Amino acid sequence: MRIPTVLLLGAALCAVPGGIAAVGADRPDRAGEPSSMPRVPESRVEPVRETLHGVEIVDPYRWLEGDNSDPERMGKVTPEVAAWTDAQNAYTRRILESLPGREQLESRIRPLMEIGAVTTPTVRSGRYFFSKREGSQNQPVWYWREGVRGASRVLLDPAAIDSTGLTTITWISPSPDGKRVAYGTYRAGDENTTLRLLDVERGETLPLEIPNRTQAPDWLPDGSGFVYQNLNDPANPYSGQVLFHTLGSDPKSDPVLFRQYTKEENEALAATWGPGGSLSRDGKWLVLVYYTSTRSNDLWVADFAAFRATGKLEKREISVGEDGTIFGQVVGDRLFLQTTQGAPNGKVEVVDLASGERRDLVPERPDAAIQNVALADGVLVVEYLERAASAFDLFAFDGKSLGRLELPGIGSGSLATEQDSTEAFLSFQSYNYPTTVFRVDLTAPKRAPEVWERPEAPVDPSTVEVKQVAYRSQDGTEITMFVVHKKGLELDGARPTLLYGYGGFNVSMTPTFTATLFPWFEDGGVYAVPHLRGGGEYGDAWHQAGILERKQNVFDDFAAAAEWLIANRYTNSSKLAVYGGSNGGLLTGALAMQRPDLCRAAIVAVPLLDMLRYQNFLMARYWVPEYGSAERAEEFPTLFAYSPYHQVREGTRYPAIFLTAGENDTRVHALHARKMAARLQAVAAGVEEANPVLLWVDREAGHGQGKPLNLKLRDLTDLRMFVRWQLGMLPER
Repeated sequence: MRIPTVLLLGAALCAVPGGIAAVGADRPDRAGEPSSMPRVPESRVEPVRETLHGVEIVDPYRWLEGDNSDPERMGKVTPEVAAWTDAQNAYTRRILESLPGREQLESRIRPLMEIGAVTTPTVRSGRYFFSKREGSQNQPVWYWREGVRGASRVLLDPAAIDSTGLTTITWISPSPDGKRVAYGTYRAGDENTTLRLLDVERGETLPLEIPNRTQAPDWLPDGSGFVYQNLNDPANPYSGQVLFHTLGSDPKSDPVLFRQYTKEENEALAATWGPGGSLSRDGKWLVLVYYTSTRSNDLWVADFAAFRATGKLEKREISVGEDGTIFGQVVGDRLFLQTTQGAPNGKVEVVDLASGERRDLVPERPDAAIQNVALADGVLVVEYLERAASAFDLFAFDGKSLGRLELPGIGSGSLATEQDSTEAFLSFQSYNYPTTVFRVDLTAPKRAPEVWERPEAPVDPSTVEVKQVAYRSQDGTEITMFVVHKKGLELDGARPTLLYGYGGFNVSMTPTFTATLFPWFEDGGVYAVPHLRGGGEYGDAWHQAGILERKQNVFDDFAAAAEWLIANRYTNSSKLAVYGGSNGGLLTGALAMQRPDLCRAAIVAVPLLDMLRYQNFLMARYWVPEYGSAERAEEFPTLFAYSPYHQVREGTRYPAIFLTAGENDTRVHALHARKMAARLQAVAAGVEEANPVLLWVDREAGHGQGKPLNLKLRDLTDLRMFVRWQLGMLPER
């Protein structure tokens, strides 16, 4: 019952109204500095003027948005935009590939990216289904086993589907008897998933295709059909629907169980993420959800067996119009609810669907936030975050405590359970603990977990030290932060430091194992991850403290993290780089505009940057409850104050900035990175000793999901080389 999050990486940092003085970090000589930089591509200026709520807005690069003549297809790439992008990409490639030490760094990173990865298995009738990527494979391969220790047999190999490595198998859903598997594929990062069906034993694809961003289905217990979600129109991200498919029938005739509200209905709700549905394991109950914001939703249940008999779906209201999230799973006639309604840190309730009685089962804790609730055979597993680290408490279905699951240490975990078994699989990792899948017995939580799969990692995690520190933000709020570096590192105030942030959509920054950071640690680098407001580390109240008119808190928290690292002699402004993607790209873009003195370099990946127009493109109206909309007079001032694109100031020496985007991104439009690059390059042209502004728009990628290994290696090398170049870490020529 994990609460869904918007898979978005970018959130703007408020710029100071009225501009910023032309200041910047000191510029010591950089080892490996190119002797001559190539000429920056020209960007035509074509101002568009408009007045929003009495304020004149001038946009010099709106043409870089693309063709906006069709309101339903905003931002289609024009030949002119494509040519401009080609020139920018060529400029960026020429610089990054000419930096000394690139081949050596890539040779250090490659074996670390080729470390295998394995998922926790899904179990159906004694068959175990999981994915695994080994060595230089571009995409993970899906396997199945007969029994927990049976021989692994290939189920689906993306390379056999597409030799280019651009096709991703994004999910699988085995039938209850384990004899068939529904699976979803998309290509080149477009996330336009098509459902297909496979016979497990024969390995044959069956004649069924359901396109249009179809999500993993829930099967009927006899495997004769399933409930699924997709888009009615793949070009319209606001056309979500929940349907029922009977095997052997034409998907075009699948009955719609629940649909996206009309535009007028959604506007009455002040924006919405749309519908979702899940089927109980016994096929009796359908749970329906409608997301009304990034932190609230409505919930119903329906007797699905009655629907199949009569063709009429009767929804029973569980929660409508309430503030907070609420999600449910059914076992028998008991509906288990995970909710933040009246409990910002989360609680668990249970509803007797026969009598309608509803009561608290696991109360809210003031010191920990519930992240997920999983159901096993007679066991309720509640996953908490305690100071941004995972903990799993077990309860009987009547709420009686059954103890705490033993973990290998302090880190991040996820638990895969099945409702008919007390066998579970734990995936665990930390900054200095490689990702490992354990098999656990929920009837013996204190028993040490048994390793099921652990890919070999050619690094020594014991060489790395992890600390959790606390600091004060601008308004006095205490913020925690993980700081990671090589053991015994001398803090001389000049260590190259990478500060990573997100701060939005209730997403929590928990400890993760990233083998490719070990060369950074070996070379004396520091890695820091603060738990900014807007995230989910400390519950719904923490999330609320960083949204809408409170978004500036996120940027202040991030700036304060940088100041703490400098004050505590980890680094200085000339040795500090900030990194974030999507909502985090908004964060780093805003920081660079507000505090150009605070860091030397900023990676602004797949970002939101034009916060006055973001809602007009792709699926961005889903995020209006998080950010607000400039269309509303009361929300315009906040957005205008921090919108990075609108806070670029002439005469300012900004940090070196590397912007990235994906041409096939269906979440955050590439226009943000394009327009920002053009504007910053124009400012840099008039500033003495200006820092470089680079843009890379990947023509074979989207928001980042499903990218093959070879392209991931190129991209990571690009980012690390850019940071090393700017922080003076390249070898002499």
